[in-house]
Amino acid sequence: MTNSQTGGSDQAQAKTDQRRILVDAAGAATNYSNSCHVASTKEEIVLNFGLNQAWDQNQADLRVQVTNRIILSPFAAKRLALLLGAVVQQYERQFGALDQGGPAAGSPPSVEKGSERLSANGGDFAT
Repeated sequence: MTNSQTGGSDQAQAKTDQRRILVDAAGAATNYSNSCHVASTKEEIVLNFGLNQAWDQNQADLRVQVTNRIILSPFAAKRLALLLGAVVQQYERQFGALDQGGPAAGSPPSVEKGSERLSANGGDFAT
């Protein structure tokens, strides 16, 4: 092989390695969520994001209005979990540790018996 042949191949490889992801958010809606309910099956993980509008913590039942539902494959969910973990670590390095035990953390996650469902309200997201 000549240098010109291998050089062209190296340039093609470098071009492939530098591929960028361009995100078009023009049609995206932005919603606030202070609650997340997670359910799973063997094939998918379902994230229900919503608003917990029950400000009285002594209520027996909490009504959460689901505003967004995201359905992921287990592989995509694991990648998301790793990415969120890295982002939280970066946040804590920059701004300090997040205290999960304080009153601002909201109510603790609850697990429904006999199912694979987790839920969290008040800003705590169960994984």
